[in-house]
Amino acid sequence: MKDFKEKLSLVPTKPGSYQMKNKDGVIIYVGKAKNLQRRLRSYFTRTLTGKTKMLVDDIDDFEYIVTSSELESLLLEITLIKKYDPKYNILLRDDKSYPYIELTNDKYPTLKVVRNVKRKRNKNHLYGPYPNVSAARKTVNMIHRIYPLRKCDPIKKELCLYYHIHECLGYCQKEVDPTLIEEMKKEIISFLKGDPTIVTKKIEKEMEKASSSMNYEKALELKQMLEDIHTTLRKQKIDLNHNYNFDMVNYYTDHNYLSIEIFFIREGLLFGRHNEIISSLEDPENEVLEYLIQFYDKGMIPHELMVPSAMDSKLLEGYFGIKVNTPQKGKLKSLLDLAYENAKEQMELKEETLKRDDEEREKAILELQKLLQLDSLHRMESFDNSHLFGTFYVGGMVVFDDFLPNKDLYRKYKISTDVKDDLSAMREVLYRRYFKTVMGEMAPPDLIVLDGGKLQISVCKEVLDSLKLKIPIIGLVKDKNHRTNHIMDSNYHVLEVSKDSKLFLFLTRMQEEVHRYAITYHRNIKSKGALSSILDMVPGIGEVRKKELLKKFGSLKKMKEASIEEISEVVGKDVAKSLKEYLKEV
Repeated sequence: MKDFKEKLSLVPTKPGSYQMKNKDGVIIYVGKAKNLQRRLRSYFTRTLTGKTKMLVDDIDDFEYIVTSSELESLLLEITLIKKYDPKYNILLRDDKSYPYIELTNDKYPTLKVVRNVKRKRNKNHLYGPYPNVSAARKTVNMIHRIYPLRKCDPIKKELCLYYHIHECLGYCQKEVDPTLIEEMKKEIISFLKGDPTIVTKKIEKEMEKASSSMNYEKALELKQMLEDIHTTLRKQKIDLNHNYNFDMVNYYTDHNYLSIEIFFIREGLLFGRHNEIISSLEDPENEVLEYLIQFYDKGMIPHELMVPSAMDSKLLEGYFGIKVNTPQKGKLKSLLDLAYENAKEQMELKEETLKRDDEEREKAILELQKLLQLDSLHRMESFDNSHLFGTFYVGGMVVFDDFLPNKDLYRKYKISTDVKDDLSAMREVLYRRYFKTVMGEMAPPDLIVLDGGKLQISVCKEVLDSLKLKIPIIGLVKDKNHRTNHIMDSNYHVLEVSKDSKLFLFLTRMQEEVHRYAITYHRNIKSKGALSSILDMVPGIGEVRKKELLKKFGSLKKMKEASIEEISEVVGKDVAKSLKEYLKEV
């Protein structure tokens, strides 16, 4: 560890954000402090363990930016974390946001499960979050069975099956009384807010009707619906005021791990809960703060947040622009204590497994570092391609940090029409990815992991040489049965890695993940239908341009017959040429 005594003496005692750098000048940690000098000194003047020790051992230099307030330092910290994605800052491993149920405010409303609600509260009604997506879908399906809402989006021109089975009022052709729609919406909203009275009565009435007509199968299905509703309400009951709507946060820390528990309280019911355990530095309050900012960046911010007294409520209020409280007594204090007990229980259940996993990953990283003679190894990027009968290539890139997937950094690539083989597809994807590094848009990884041997490594070296980049490369070589057989370095030497080792297991997991990612991308495109899937394959055509093309031409036949000039009116000449090339193949 370097001696920073002289530099630390010059650091002011003001609030600000600090950035730790490794020997290559790469920012590996971003933090904030009320008192920069005191906070920075704490890293270098006491005995450290776990993740904090690893960080300090990796520090070669530090910088700081003074701010006028702690809120300003927090805003700066989050901006820099998003920009540099530092190695030691916490990372939410789950890339998916929780689903919500959305009831639209259209003339003819629809009900569906949605994600990506972000921070905005639009004109539609949103209920959630639902930690269990199957529960959200089950709820939507049940409401659709009871209430004949519009199912199609956009609205169709002809009556469909849902109309004939009495699950739609035929909005496409029939005049529907607006008061009937408002009554349905009112009852659905009441149910989604936790009052099952009207829905329960409707189901009971339908159950009696089915039983009287000896349709026992339907009666049994309706009985199961009732039981599901009662079971859900029993689980949610916590005896609070019906109007309470907030999220409650508490945490438990032990042995360099931090367990964070979030309760979702809606209309006085425990709507759901979320727990995550992360390896931690030695400032849990700041890490919980950073975690919450990342967590709510993926979903909708609650109307109110309740946190333990150790958290800085004013800072959270300033950042989120919502009410933040710390309950001191009564039912809410008991609930806060319950969140703490849940955080502790989850830690005790998972801590040993987490420790073992961390130790195995650290051992595998050190083994690979030694084999490749690298000073450090953190971020790895892996690539694979997928195609349809030698045409319509797509590429995928997955990113792993310390052998854990960083799904926020995964990338999909549409590949140009003149590519007819795997190596050309890989060449294009690699060039596009690492050109962004040259342009300063994306940091380079510590290692590139290729799905293949000498040929793939040669292509990668060629691309990196053309961009004047030096990044270590390995290839995972398969045998004739398409199983990973050995690992090859950039000099085409086989690395001595046992197939029974954790390192071999972690690398093959990366290989399987990138293969899954590329294949899934291709399948999703193909599943959207013939014309739509072709448009999805063409570089330069996104959702907006695709809708415009479908609106203008409507069919594959008409698009094939159109001239480049006609197509370029929608997408521009270069993209129009690419689209015509794709259309020749189908």
